[in-house]
Amino acid sequence: MEIYFAAAAAIVAMNALPAFAPPTWMALVFFLLHYKLNPIALVILGVISATLGRAILTWYFRKFAHLVPSKFAKNMEFAGTYFTNHSTKRFAQFAIFLVSPISSAQLFEAVGMMKTINVKPLLAAFAAGRTFTYSTYVTGAAAIAATNFGDLVIHELKSPWAIAVQIVMISAFIALGSVDWKSRIRNS
Repeated sequence: MEIYFAAAAAIVAMNALPAFAPPTWMALVFFLLHYKLNPIALVILGVISATLGRAILTWYFRKFAHLVPSKFAKNMEFAGTYFTNHSTKRFAQFAIFLVSPISSAQLFEAVGMMKTINVKPLLAAFAAGRTFTYSTYVTGAAAIAATNFGDLVIHELKSPWAIAVQIVMISAFIALGSVDWKSRIRNS
């Protein structure tokens, strides 16, 4: 039972990090292969823990938004207003959190800065989407069992593609906060 708590703590911590954390599926596969855990329980634990970690990430970006440059923080607040004032944009943001195959850390960071956006529906969409993806990864873990898992983790962390995706997502987050959303709200 302690190993389930360790897995939950690791997954929450990984999902509360703003960038460069290993993907949750890796932790799930690691715990599945090394500790022979129940796959269904592990997926449920993974979804709950990842969602809690993203909620924490969002919370501390919302709580400490005053520490970033004020122009950036204001632009992000206006972006939140822009996205919540249009029903089609609200649906699109829900869909992004549901099906996003890329790292969602920067998406939750942006939502944390956009104080007008209700986080709960996005967390629900994230949990629903991750239920499918984590089930797929855990089910496919047998294929990875033949590889050296440590080498796989190190390779993924050092992968130029993984680093590039994180840099692109961080850049997109910064670009989002650099847009003059106040004028876009007035023009829409």
